[in-house]
Amino acid sequence: MKLRFTERATENLIDIADYLHERNPTAARRVRATIYDGLQNLLLFPRAGRPQSTEGVRKFVTPRYGYLIYYLVDEAYDEIVILAVKHPARERDFEDR
Repeated sequence: MKLRFTERATENLIDIADYLHERNPTAARRVRATIYDGLQNLLLFPRAGRPQSTEGVRKFVTPRYGYLIYYLVDEAYDEIVILAVKHPARERDFEDR
């Protein structure tokens, strides 16, 4: 499987990095590493995330910092589509079942 990022997910990652880097560059690097570790886990275990109320959407919570990664598993294209990446205190894009 491979990862594909939507425009929204890419913007989320840039916004997170910019926000944290302005305040604490070291923390920004740690958070970025945590998010990318979570993405690597999804490549190994694509169904690890919890199903959401929107059909096909799953949510994976990073072990550290609790960032929410919303994604779809597209078997036809053998890819995981990252829809959004959010801080847990932000408004959520999808609802749990």
